[in-house]
Amino acid sequence: MSVSVDDIKKLRELTGVGLTDAKKALVETDGDFDKALEAMRKKGLTKAEKKGDREAREGLIEGYVHSGRIGVVVEVNCETDFVARLDDFKTLAHEIAMQIAAMSPKYVSEADIPAEEMERVKTELMASDALASKPEEMREKIVEGQLKKHFVEQVLMSQAYILDDSKTVEQHIKEAIAKLGENIVVRQFRRIELGVSE
Repeated sequence: MSVSVDDIKKLRELTGVGLTDAKKALVETDGDFDKALEAMRKKGLTKAEKKGDREAREGLIEGYVHSGRIGVVVEVNCETDFVARLDDFKTLAHEIAMQIAAMSPKYVSEADIPAEEMERVKTELMASDALASKPEEMREKIVEGQLKKHFVEQVLMSQAYILDDSKTVEQHIKEAIAKLGENIVVRQFRRIELGVSE
């Protein structure tokens, strides 16, 4: 089965894989571009998971101001200075800053939620009247689900990505890792809103 050079190039650009891998994916899917793209994305995301342990100390600090009322400064790290200078990386950092401005998360990841805050919310949920009639083991599971739901919008990585709400911010970053071939980490951020103090 012969596949077009344009399709190979397009698949390579969208996924960041080599030409040989792009051609192989198209051949394996009988030239079906969408199926090849999906296969390469899955493969790329698997690779992205493996890159997650690698040291990321380069990168950039991105600033974003929305209508002069909301300001965000975010540190986004990658592994090399080369990737930090790429337009794709700069765009990603800018999109993350926009996400923070729009959605006002409190934490980068679940691991950043202080244990005492988690415990405080859990205690409040456990004291709910609606739970009183439920069996003990069932209460634990219900509260676990409610706890996750409570913090989902407060955690940047768990939030629905504002430019494509079919995925989370974490999934969007993993796609960038697959495309750029390096680990990418949001290290920290600060969000300031006019007239609002923490």
